[in-house]
Amino acid sequence: MARLIRHEATGPIEVPPQDKSVWICACGLSKNQPFCDGAHKACRQQETEGKLYRYDGETAVEIGE
Repeated sequence: MARLIRHEATGPIEVPPQDKSVWICACGLSKNQPFCDGAHKACRQQETEGKLYRYDGETAVEIGE
């Protein structure tokens, strides 16, 4: 079943291990889940604060507030 989920985060979450940090995706757009692949950068460039978007591949489609 398809679902629409509101993601508030526009960047990854750092999980600091012993030697090197690991970044977990929080925007939901990474193609390398659960790890961040930098896809959140599109959120910051294309989105307006307070608006709701649906992503179709790389394209953001505004669907409301």
